[in-house]
Amino acid sequence: MADNGVNESFGRTWTWMAVLAVLCIVGGFMALLNPFGATILAVVLAGWIFLMQGVIQVVHAFRVRDWPGFMWSLGLGVLSLIVGFVLVADPLAGSVPLTLLVAVLFLLTGVAKTMLAFALKPASGWVWVLASGLISVVLGVMILAGLPSSATTILGLLLGIELVSNGVLFLFVALGLRKLGG
Repeated sequence: MADNGVNESFGRTWTWMAVLAVLCIVGGFMALLNPFGATILAVVLAGWIFLMQGVIQVVHAFRVRDWPGFMWSLGLGVLSLIVGFVLVADPLAGSVPLTLLVAVLFLLTGVAKTMLAFALKPASGWVWVLASGLISVVLGVMILAGLPSSATTILGLLLGIELVSNGVLFLFVALGLRKLGG
C-alpha cells in the first residue's frame, strides 16, 4: 500500500504543475505574439549561459594547470566567453548563427528520422516516423532559405511553440495528478 501514499503525495502537487502549465502557456503565447522579442530574449539567455560556462571552464582549467589538456580546456573556456559576450552584446547579430544551428539540427535530425523510418518499415507506425523526418527536413530547408532575415523571428516562434506545447503537457499532467490526490 506504499503506492497509495506516493500517489497521494504526487496528487497534492497538482496545483504547482498547473501553475507551471499556465506560466508556460502564457509565456508561449507572449512569444508567439512577439517572436522578435522572444528571439532576442532567447539569444541573450543563450549568451549568458555561454558566459557562465566559459567562466567555469576557465576557472577549472587554471585549477588543473598540470593536466595535459589544460590548453584545450582553457581554449574552450575562452571560446565560450567570446561567444557569450558576442551574443549578449549584439543579440540581433547572434540570432543568425543560432538560427543557422537550429536549421542544421532540423536537417540532421530529419535525415536521421527518415533513415530510421525506412529501417522500421515493416513495423506498424513507420510512416509517422517518416512524416516526422520529412517535416524536420522541410523546416530546416525553409529556415535556411529564409536566412538571414528569418533569424529575427524563427527562434522566438520555436520558443513560443515549445512553451505552449509544454504548457499543455503540464496541464494534462496536473489534471492527472489531481485525480491521484483524491
